[in-house]
Amino acid sequence: MSASPTPARRARRLASLGAAAAFLCAGATALAQPSAGQSEARLPAVQTAGALRYQCGGIGSDESEAMRAAMKDHPLSLLFARADGAYEANIEVRIRPQGGQGEAMSFVANGPVCLLQLPAGSYQVDVQGAGQSHSRTVQVGGGSRTLDFRF
Repeated sequence: MSASPTPARRARRLASLGAAAAFLCAGATALAQPSAGQSEARLPAVQTAGALRYQCGGIGSDESEAMRAAMKDHPLSLLFARADGAYEANIEVRIRPQGGQGEAMSFVANGPVCLLQLPAGSYQVDVQGAGQSHSRTVQVGGGSRTLDFRF
């Protein structure tokens, strides 16, 4: 007849089983959520221009899908395409706060989708590319907005 385990032995076994279960659950959770991490990994690096933080990209289907999915999380997004729907890149962008408040912010969009983080307010957005210029005024704050520029 074998002796039954002591209470201290039982506690050590239960602790070991609990740690193993926690490790397995953490691994299963990480494996079950690859798409969220992969979408973030596909987003381009954040750039800055004055008070503006922005990400431009969307070249390739994976990055394009990730950028479009992230649009809802940004106060302002810019889309650049030709009239036939083909994407445009290398667009000069200048964003000026309305009412003389703050400095103008400029950058070159190296992709057809730009995600912008900027303070709430009214802005003049001027873009130039493909031999054309466009200008729009937009109110930022209270939800995500998208400006679609066609060249």
